Amino acid sequence: GISHVLTLVLQELSLLCKRDVNGVGMLYDLLRSRWLQALLKIYECLQHYLGKKPAPVTLQACALSREVLELLREGPPSGEIKELRRLLRAPHFKAALLSAHDTVAQKDFEPSLPPLPDNLPENEEAMRIVCLVKNNQPLGATIKRHEITGDITVARVIHGGLADRSGLLYAGDKLVEVNGVPVEGLDPEQVINIL
Repeated sequence: GISHVLTLVLQELSLLCKRDVNGVGMLYDLLRSRWLQALLKIYECLQHYLGKKPAPVTLQACALSREVLELLREGPPSGEIKELRRLLRAPHFKAALLSAHDTVAQKDFEPSLPPLPDNLPENEEAMRIVCLVKNNQPLGATIKRHEITGDITVARVIHGGLADRSGLLYAGDKLVEVNGVPVEGLDPEQVINIL
């Protein structure tokens, strides 16, 4: 693999170092560095793992965890069983790890929205339903009150932010509802608190 190729390159560079060719010593030292060697080993391991085409054993780890807890409750109590029950009930294990596993295993990454009806009237305003999952990161957009209509609108979308990367929000978009809360009559500061 890559480690073998790197060994061959190092042998060639060692010959060039002896001839004192400009910059070869620095390159030789770089390629011999422990961090690069470790990084290449990690890369080879990942490539080997991906070559096996890993698949989840189950799509429903949360449900399986609940079944195991039921079975453990029926068994005779011991120190090991109590410890396992405590681990399986822990929020960071149950809600975070198992839930994340099931989401990835089911490839359920995006929300599904109902299709738009085919018979929309010509004079009706188009409305988009946008779902952005923030995960404690900023939205990457600013809002303002429109001077004439009083509507809350997207003032600008910050390049590289969540809103920009999603491609779902644009400057000038009118906000009608945020997280199920109508924003009509609210101040921009109140809408920011909802976001």
